[in-house]
Amino acid sequence: MMQTRIGALQSTVDRIRVKIVDPYNKIVSRTAQLAKLQAACDLLRRIIRILYLSKRLQGQLQGGSREITKAAQSLNELDYLSQGIDLSGIEVIENELLFIARARLEVENQAKRLLEQGVETQNPTQVGTALQVFHNLGTLKDTIANVVDGYCTILEENIKNALDIKVLTQPSQSITRGGPGRAAMPTPGNTAAFRAALWTNMEKLMDQICAACGQVQHLQKVLTKKRDPVSHVCFIEEIVKDRQSDILYKFWTAATQTLSSQFQSATDSSMFLKQAFEGEYPKLLRLYNDLWKRLQQYSQNIQRNFNTSGTTDLFAELQQMEEDTQDIFMQKNQDYDPEKALKDSLQQYEAAYLSKSLSRLFDPINLVFPPGGRNPPSSDELDSIIKTIASELNVAAVDPDLSLAVAKNVAKTIQLYSVKSEQLLSTQGDASQVIGPLTEAQRRNVAVVNSLYKLHQSVLKVITNQSSFPATAEQTVTTALKAVHDLMGSAVQPLLSSVGDSVEAIIITMHQEDFSGSLSSSGKPDVPCSLYMKELQGFIARVMSDYFRHFECFDFVFDNTEAMAQRAIELFIRNASLIRPLGEGGKMRLAADFAQMELAVAPLCRRVSDLGKSYRQLRSFRPLLFQTSEHIASSPALGEVIPFSVILQFLFTRAPPELKSPFQRAEWSIARYSQWLDDHPSEKDRLALIRGALEAYVQSVRTREGKEFAPVYPIMVQLLQKAMSTLQ
Repeated sequence: MMQTRIGALQSTVDRIRVKIVDPYNKIVSRTAQLAKLQAACDLLRRIIRILYLSKRLQGQLQGGSREITKAAQSLNELDYLSQGIDLSGIEVIENELLFIARARLEVENQAKRLLEQGVETQNPTQVGTALQVFHNLGTLKDTIANVVDGYCTILEENIKNALDIKVLTQPSQSITRGGPGRAAMPTPGNTAAFRAALWTNMEKLMDQICAACGQVQHLQKVLTKKRDPVSHVCFIEEIVKDRQSDILYKFWTAATQTLSSQFQSATDSSMFLKQAFEGEYPKLLRLYNDLWKRLQQYSQNIQRNFNTSGTTDLFAELQQMEEDTQDIFMQKNQDYDPEKALKDSLQQYEAAYLSKSLSRLFDPINLVFPPGGRNPPSSDELDSIIKTIASELNVAAVDPDLSLAVAKNVAKTIQLYSVKSEQLLSTQGDASQVIGPLTEAQRRNVAVVNSLYKLHQSVLKVITNQSSFPATAEQTVTTALKAVHDLMGSAVQPLLSSVGDSVEAIIITMHQEDFSGSLSSSGKPDVPCSLYMKELQGFIARVMSDYFRHFECFDFVFDNTEAMAQRAIELFIRNASLIRPLGEGGKMRLAADFAQMELAVAPLCRRVSDLGKSYRQLRSFRPLLFQTSEHIASSPALGEVIPFSVILQFLFTRAPPELKSPFQRAEWSIARYSQWLDDHPSEKDRLALIRGALEAYVQSVRTREGKEFAPVYPIMVQLLQKAMSTLQ
């Protein structure tokens, strides 16, 4: 029973298998036939299209360069038709495939020639046509990369040839042939010819770099402007996509790196090249600067030409892309400085040149200041130093940065001269004496100051005569010259101090004379002026004659002696206001002294009227000698010209002995009181001391039970109050 059922099931399965397997096998067979039929149809369509395009390509190739972009488009479509399928062995298109391969090679070569010619002649139409061909062929990016790499390779060869020591020394080698292993170097007699050949090569190299940059720039501008007429894609977008840098940046980076590496290796292998670049670095830098200016000028011209020649529809797009279309020679980019990249190859030569420049500046100074020397340089020696400074600045004028660097060297030179000069100065007592004739130490100090003055004026003249001298460089040298001027001041200060002390000592002797006398019957003083004034006039005249006339720097001397004259007038007025008692005859003699004081200080200044406020005080105080106290208190000169404290001191001379002057109350000598006034220039402090004297007088009157104050006292109190109010 079980076996019967199993047999029935098996027969059922067999029937079902027959119904399923046979149709399935037929379906598989038909599907395979259909796939082959479709492949055959696709292949036929491709063959038909290839035949059609091949025929069209033949016609396009006959059209020459006018039809080259269409031929490239046909080739691009033919490439597409050949992708993903093996067309070998099909007899009907074998000849066409060979023709297509030859046509592609011909179109590529023709486009390369067109591109080279267009770039060399700066013809944007030819360049644009060639770029369109490569775009249609699908090789635009690779072609541009190869072109830029080619420029870089050519430039590297040009640099090597320009720096080839064997080529540079060829004339000398043709006369005397070197043996095996002998280094190539110029013979002593042909060094000039070697240098001339080197700089000729360098100028030629700069021209080659400029030409290469111009061609790459032109290529980039056309890429920026050219768009595919079908897709409207800008060609430059095809080049710089995937965050790749633009071709000019790529070329310039490679060119500057090649310059640095080739210069480094060339100078490392040849001492003569190194010496030439270090010794004549400004000439090399000038070539670089000229190259940079030419590149910038070309960038401006090409930008202007492309903008003016652009069509109306493209012009708006160009304006919108202005920042992108501007090349690296015109853009202000904080991340990359193309000029710095260019000059990086010169850094080692600049450092060596500046070092040698400093040595050239220092050598003449060290020569004229020998160890143990006692005298400053002569005029001829100083002229030699100045000529060296002028020469270094003139040679460095090719570049602002180099001018600044050399200016710093000049500043160091001036500092060295100052240090050497300072070591010659004498600071002993005989350098500041004003009693006898000029001592040897004083003569040497005068000679040092004159030498420093000549250096100061000569360097100043050199700077003034420099054309387009950078402001920072001028400031650097001027700062160093100010230190020279300060040293001159320090050198004459001991002598000025001695003269000033002597003047003060003479003026203070006026208190040893008697000014209490009454007026003589003639109404004139017995003598035209006091003895101390005669002594002062004689001393100042002798000082100017014996000491200061030897200085050649007249303006510098007067700048210092005018301050001394102002100080002398201040001391004279101060001491004149302290004279007690002062009679009518004394007033006349003191008035004559005021007139003579102008004559006394005249040798110390260009004009007495140039002394400013001191001169006005001298003129304004003299009439006050004969005015009443009330008139003095209302004088317009009060406060504006003459300080209140000086007038109050003077009014003490009109008071009775009980009203003591501030120095009398403090029991000071006049010299000590004068020193106190110098130590307390503030008008507030001086008025406070005077108020103390007036308050002490009030107290003394009350102590002795006096009935009234001196007539001048209320005037002085009123004047003191007015003075204090002006200070608030």
